[in-house]
Amino acid sequence: MLENIEFANPGLFWLLLLLPLAILWYVLTRKSQVASLKISSTKGFRTSNFLSKLKPLLFVLRLLALAAVITALARPQTKEVSTRTKTTKGIDIVMAIDVSSSMLARDLKPNRLDALKDVAEDFIRKRPNDRIGLVAYAGESYTKTPITSDKSIVLAALRDIDYGQLEDGTAIGMGLATSVNRLKESKAISKVIILLTDGVNNAGFIEPQTAADLAVEYDIKTYTIGLGTNGNALTPIAYKRDGTFQFGMRQVEIDEGLLQDIADLTGGKYFRATDNDKLEEIYDEINKLEKTEIEEFKYTKYEEKFRPWVFLAGILLLLEWILRATIFKSFI
Repeated sequence: MLENIEFANPGLFWLLLLLPLAILWYVLTRKSQVASLKISSTKGFRTSNFLSKLKPLLFVLRLLALAAVITALARPQTKEVSTRTKTTKGIDIVMAIDVSSSMLARDLKPNRLDALKDVAEDFIRKRPNDRIGLVAYAGESYTKTPITSDKSIVLAALRDIDYGQLEDGTAIGMGLATSVNRLKESKAISKVIILLTDGVNNAGFIEPQTAADLAVEYDIKTYTIGLGTNGNALTPIAYKRDGTFQFGMRQVEIDEGLLQDIADLTGGKYFRATDNDKLEEIYDEINKLEKTEIEEFKYTKYEEKFRPWVFLAGILLLLEWILRATIFKSFI
């Protein structure tokens, strides 16, 4: 009966201390309440004598009824808590992903592009309350997915990103400008671009500086990530006769100065990812830096459980009255 029960007035249980006092009073006054008679034999009173020994049962019933009343006054109740959340500060995020041939380099496992897609997928899953879009760029750029709250669409589009869908090259300015274009009409309080590249700007008709100025104009923060190990990496250097890539060691060239400038100008931060673990750490840090504010509403439903205790007390008192008026009537 008391499982999963809370009490609204637990202080009233101090009244249970009255029960030992009542027992003490009953023991001290019991002899004065019982008449005595000296006779030569008790043979004719054996049945009545047995009932007289059970008379304290009436007092026990009254004590139990009092305990039940005190429990009812303490208001036992069950509590059911339900919550509802509301996003109070939404963040719109565009992930600009370099898909040039150098992203097939194998200094990250299995290669830079696949390593990025694995980490980006985990990042997207950790942002359930934000809208996310994807931009792919190489020698040119395009919107893979507009900003949307449907993560299944974003994740499917991310898995579909691959080398060969665009003209080769690294148009950082184009990738950034396309991302800005996706966010400029956004009404979100916070707008963020995560731009990743593994090279230097060598293509496109929009300069990275111009694209960065556009991001500032529309109050869009940009986090930049330079992807690639320090030194040389096994990178595609030519095509074989069967159309597949021939790999060879090549110096990793990342325009870190440019990426740092873009981040500083837009209020973001520049990161360098030299291996799979570092790339994962970077996205985790961005996830922590860009917190979505959530307002939580709690609703508590109480269900009163005092009625069974009142009913129990009534039954005990009724039983005491019936016994007192019938079986123990001659002993009152």
